[in-house]
Amino acid sequence: MPDAIKRFFAPVPESVGQARDFVLRTLAAWDLEGRADDVRFCVSELATNALAHGTRCGQGFHVAMSAENDVVRVEVHDSSPRRPRLRRPTNDDVSGRGLHIVAMLCDDWGVEERGVSGKVVWSRFKTAPAIQGAPL
Repeated sequence: MPDAIKRFFAPVPESVGQARDFVLRTLAAWDLEGRADDVRFCVSELATNALAHGTRCGQGFHVAMSAENDVVRVEVHDSSPRRPRLRRPTNDDVSGRGLHIVAMLCDDWGVEERGVSGKVVWSRFKTAPAIQGAPL
């Protein structure tokens, strides 16, 4: 099992891309790239939400990753206690679909309180173990 890893991101728009790169590099280092596109999209959405709705002025967010028992868990920690909610966008709405897509791409997701302040929005992805000697 790889060691859990956590990284802080500044409260700037560029951090969303940096968070995507961080999870892709981590999955590659762990040799768990099978669901990389799903994980990347979910982290992008959750990091964007953290910046737009979850960080207090001047505060960034953390992304934490762990892998255990064929499951990758990705967490986005922010400083706001305000919990995300699934919205019901109309066909004309230009936003409000991100958490629905997260729910479709990951195997499970949720929100937990984080210590004194803030929250953790997490998502889990089942991974298939590599089959040794399998033909390509």
